[in-house]
Amino acid sequence: MRVLVTGSAGFIGFHLCELLLQEGYRVHGYDGLTDYYDVELKRERHRLLRQHADFSATEALLEEEQRLAEAVDDFVPEVVVHLAAQAGVRYSIENPRAYVGANIVGTFNVMEAAVRHLLLASTSSVYGANTELPYAEVHKADTPLSFYAATKKANEEMGHAWAHINQLPITLFRFFTVYGPWGRPDMAPFRFTRGILEGRPIDVYNHGKMWRDFTYVGDLVRGIRLLMDAVPGGPETAVEGDSLSPVAPYRIVNIGNSSKVRLEDFIEAIERATGKQAIRNYMDMQPGDIPATWADCTLLQRLTGYQPQTDIRDGMERFVEWYREYYGR
Repeated sequence: MRVLVTGSAGFIGFHLCELLLQEGYRVHGYDGLTDYYDVELKRERHRLLRQHADFSATEALLEEEQRLAEAVDDFVPEVVVHLAAQAGVRYSIENPRAYVGANIVGTFNVMEAAVRHLLLASTSSVYGANTELPYAEVHKADTPLSFYAATKKANEEMGHAWAHINQLPITLFRFFTVYGPWGRPDMAPFRFTRGILEGRPIDVYNHGKMWRDFTYVGDLVRGIRLLMDAVPGGPETAVEGDSLSPVAPYRIVNIGNSSKVRLEDFIEAIERATGKQAIRNYMDMQPGDIPATWADCTLLQRLTGYQPQTDIRDGMERFVEWYREYYGR
């Protein structure tokens, strides 16, 4: 089977491509290698993927409609997994325009190019001001608190309309705080690990009164891989408690660890993995952030039989091991 993955030089895309290649798929990556964070890290991910005979890639932006269409036409994928996006809650406050181009225009271009099963990445941030925990796919997600979340919510609505109009099966999955080796430098696991190892203070927002459903990247991409086989269609494809649309081959699925981890416990897991104490700089909540995320992943389990379960201590040990090896610290 041939799978096209956008964002293949990104954190999650890299791991998904590796998993698919290990399982015998032919994979074509599509990535713009933007400079939102260290481009060399992205290049190294692509370099490792190119060592596989069944991997090829196009390096171009999502907004380059013709390049994207040509990549799809030449490769003829049976599945498209759209992971590429302008990420980051905090950066969306500083530069919201970047999110319109990559997340709105870029996602439209992907939908227009896809012809079979399309899997679209969203985020737990779309739950926004919703306080009903754990988050379930059927809960209201109409109050995003950041522009990043608003663009991802727009992707969800665009996807539903596109699936209805074109009868294109679309599976949309919401991520919950993904971490692991090759992670993004702007994310807390990376920033905290770097600060602790270098003996510098780490900024702890909301005075540590934060909870996150941390999802190990290996668990996440396994969930995506299994959802490739759970193609949404008519009522015959529904399971109990499904989010399947009554008017389109469209479904939303949470992928998380189904557990709340206190921010202080997360920091302690890094301290345990590094063997060093953190210097905490307690701060107020950042605009656009939310105090807690927690996924109900019952639907994922019913559709695939799979439940992510990597413990935060084990996952952070693997991340710190990679970090020390990659950066020589």
